[in-house]
Amino acid sequence: MKKIRPITDLRKTNTLSDDAHSMQEPIFITKNGYSDLVVMSHELYETMCEKGMQSFKKISEDWPPLKDTSKENMGFVKVACATIDVQVANPIYNSEKVIEKVKECALKKVHLLVFPELCMSGYTCQDLFLQDSLLKGVEKGIQHILEETKEIPMVFMVGAPVLVDDKCYNCAVVMLKGKILGIVPKTYLPNYNEFYEVRHFYRAPSINQYITYLDQYVPFGNRLLFRNSAYKNWVMGIEICEDLWVPNPPSTYHALGGATILCNLSASNEIVGKKEYREMLVNATSARLVAGYLYCSSGNGESTTDLVFSGANIIAENGSILKKATLFKNETIISEIDVEKMVLERQKMTSYETSNREGYSLISFDLPLDKVELTRFFSPTPFIPHDEKERYERVKSILKLQVMGLLKRVEHTHASTLVIGLSGGLDSTLALLVAVEAMKELKRNLKDIHCITMPCFGTSERTKRNAHDLASSLGVTLLEINITESVTQHLKDIGHDLDTHDVTFENAQARERTQVLMDYANKTGGLVVGTGDLSELALGWATYNGDHMSNYGVNASIPKTLVKHIVYHYAKHHANVEKTLLDILDTPVSPELLPLKEGQIAQKTEEIIGPYELHDFYLYHLLRNHFSIKKIYFLAKVAFKDYYDNATIKKWLRTFIRRFFMQQFKRSCLPDGVKVGSVSLSPRGDLRMPSDASAEVWLKELDECEE
Repeated sequence: MKKIRPITDLRKTNTLSDDAHSMQEPIFITKNGYSDLVVMSHELYETMCEKGMQSFKKISEDWPPLKDTSKENMGFVKVACATIDVQVANPIYNSEKVIEKVKECALKKVHLLVFPELCMSGYTCQDLFLQDSLLKGVEKGIQHILEETKEIPMVFMVGAPVLVDDKCYNCAVVMLKGKILGIVPKTYLPNYNEFYEVRHFYRAPSINQYITYLDQYVPFGNRLLFRNSAYKNWVMGIEICEDLWVPNPPSTYHALGGATILCNLSASNEIVGKKEYREMLVNATSARLVAGYLYCSSGNGESTTDLVFSGANIIAENGSILKKATLFKNETIISEIDVEKMVLERQKMTSYETSNREGYSLISFDLPLDKVELTRFFSPTPFIPHDEKERYERVKSILKLQVMGLLKRVEHTHASTLVIGLSGGLDSTLALLVAVEAMKELKRNLKDIHCITMPCFGTSERTKRNAHDLASSLGVTLLEINITESVTQHLKDIGHDLDTHDVTFENAQARERTQVLMDYANKTGGLVVGTGDLSELALGWATYNGDHMSNYGVNASIPKTLVKHIVYHYAKHHANVEKTLLDILDTPVSPELLPLKEGQIAQKTEEIIGPYELHDFYLYHLLRNHFSIKKIYFLAKVAFKDYYDNATIKKWLRTFIRRFFMQQFKRSCLPDGVKVGSVSLSPRGDLRMPSDASAEVWLKELDECEE
């Protein structure tokens, strides 16, 4: 327990000195119930100075042992922002509204609830903040809240004026189960335009301290971080309204100190154009700091003498707005912050240093996390924007990156031709479209693009026709080289039965096609443009030294689900090829390596290796977010609940894990290829993985997942 003495004990100098030396800890001196002085031995002082301690960081003598209760909820913290109907200068009424909202959110299993700035009194009290009756009324209101929420397992914070050493501060009061965890005063006080806070409040002191508030001895300062001992990654930092809008906001230091969730109690009045800027600011802050950000603002009920408040509540996570309130409705918004995602992202960013805790006090609380019922949307297609307009802009941007990558390679090598194996399938189609746009940029003759279609045992009339039609419509050179005879001869040469349709039978065709392309490129002074996509590379769905190889891969970082959208949007903006491209999109994905059945494609890729939309989902969350298999499975069940049953999701996740690890050797020697997104498999940058790594740990984790 902390040693606390009244100021009158300063008369007992010898006793005080003996205690300070024997205990080797600070003794806190109070004056009129408030923290005033600290007494310590010179030895202890020197030790603290050597360590560069600006404040006494160990707030709690006996922190609860750190434990992890986040496994059941996969690292999610359910959070809420609530704008209540305040009555200006009526703290008792406002306290009832706070209690009502806390109980309501508790029923919804909310872990963290943020209320607006000065909601206990109303932000618009003006000179009433100088009235002792109001300040005492606020204390009574907070006391009432503490008594009524003793049994509620939820951290929540209210905005309130707090008197400390005869100075009034604009504060956030943080509470849990009848206790005040800490009080955070506002750092930056606006005193311009419609704001006159310096008239009523003091800026936060530079050093954290203790105060006695409502008979509780609590930490007070703007450099307090609150950590859940039951989930160590849940660390909260708090700033208040104007703190966000300044060039050097406190939230920056909070995040560098380890905060993963940032809370802002605000009273942001509404004016024309502010909504868009506010949303941009909150979202950008969450992205820059790689954190969750809760912004809760005052609404209806505040005085409209000069200002109108809209209740502009926002919940953001690492550059994405998860939820925002309808203006002028005094709404409560609820979502889930993926704290684990923030931690993993920071872990990857070696430039993100979270060890700057100088001057900070860490306050522990214990709040075990229950299993979270997710309310936020998880896209089953994380590579593809949900919004149509955004999707089209994304597609245009990707196509441009592909074009510029290929353009540079053509310029550098002085290639006379671009050689593409055109099958009539999706990937080779996209590669051709990229080549066409690159040659247009270079003002080169499209006839310098040489497409070679190479029918064999499994080639359908549909894909063959589409290859011819596409080449003709685009005005590129097309050659047809039937490889049936050469592959047949090769299989005979190695003593392989032509009726045995195994991997040898299939790969012989892929390697023969690559040999034709490479030799033809040599003959014409050209480059072979690779057609393989990200999804196929992840699964190893390519023939080693067959379609696996090229001079430059334009589709190397584009997943199959996205390939379809690029081709579709190209079709909708190029009438000359629209009909052909739409038919290609409607054709089942197939390598066409097995003989036809009654003239139809006999080999459908997704029946063999699983749906690409599932594999792309697994790939995104494994490499982009670095999630565990357990979490990927959990999220897949949420995202695909209307499409696949749990057994199917688990089945193909197992396939993904097995193939992803087993096929790394193919990715270790990939040719150059343009990177267009945050996920790439290039061995030169994005995925440096041993070719013989075991998948055992990941497969075992999947086995432990319940369907």
